[in-house]
Amino acid sequence: MKIAVTTPRGNVGRHLTHMLVRAGVRPTLLTRHPEDISAALAEHVDPVRADSCEPEQVVAATAGVDALYWVNPPAGSPDPIADHRRATESVIAAVEANRIGRVVFQSSVGAEKRHGAGDIDGLAETEVALDGCGADVTHLRCGYFFTNLLFEAESVGAGLLQTVLPLDAPMSWVAPRDIAEVAALTLLNSEWGGRRVQAVHGPEDLTWAQVAAILTEEVGHEVRVERIADEQMREQYLRAGMPPAMAEAMLGMSTGLRDGFEPEQERSTATTTPTRLRSWISEELVPHL
Repeated sequence: MKIAVTTPRGNVGRHLTHMLVRAGVRPTLLTRHPEDISAALAEHVDPVRADSCEPEQVVAATAGVDALYWVNPPAGSPDPIADHRRATESVIAAVEANRIGRVVFQSSVGAEKRHGAGDIDGLAETEVALDGCGADVTHLRCGYFFTNLLFEAESVGAGLLQTVLPLDAPMSWVAPRDIAEVAALTLLNSEWGGRRVQAVHGPEDLTWAQVAAILTEEVGHEVRVERIADEQMREQYLRAGMPPAMAEAMLGMSTGLRDGFEPEQERSTATTTPTRLRSWISEELVPHL
């Protein structure tokens, strides 16, 4: 089986690529910069230059592929929803032109809302398009990435995090490596078909207050978290240089999942993964502080 992986150097993709190699697969890696693939890894993979927002390049890169791990790439323009739509056009063009039989899509908790969740709305549009393309599709509805804390490393170092979410509201937090493991198992499992939704919830739901307490214990100094108004967060995004549409998309990922939202899939044995935030902080965050 020929498997292709997009964003192979991303938080999930880098783990997934190595897992597939260890499973005996020689994956095709779609990347804008194949020269950045390490020499050691390049012996075991087939890197292909392709921009995921360019349908012709994606179609050419996935010729002969049986299964595809698809990730909409990070926004490359001031309008992230438009970027999601360009990526959606690419994956649908590739699936239809090359008759790719199986797709595993890296989506997000909140995509089930379809509208009103900021940047996640772009993932929802991709889900809907994939559902109609004729391939067998699994949507991985992932929780909040541990790695988002890397963007907050300066704030963690200063001892203060800010959020627009209630501090006592639990939500799923997950390690990207665990998402990669679920993705690898799904790609290698030939027993499923049709349309599937597979949530990836991490080991436990955590509140922001609990996250701050864990950070305090692991980084060696107090880390507090405070709730701020939506407008204050929006202004921070704009001052940081985000275009208005991007700031709204970022803010919407929190505000859209804030009031009464319940994930489509409840936490279960099938959605719970092992890596705990505490160990990830020690291994991945602390070296960046």
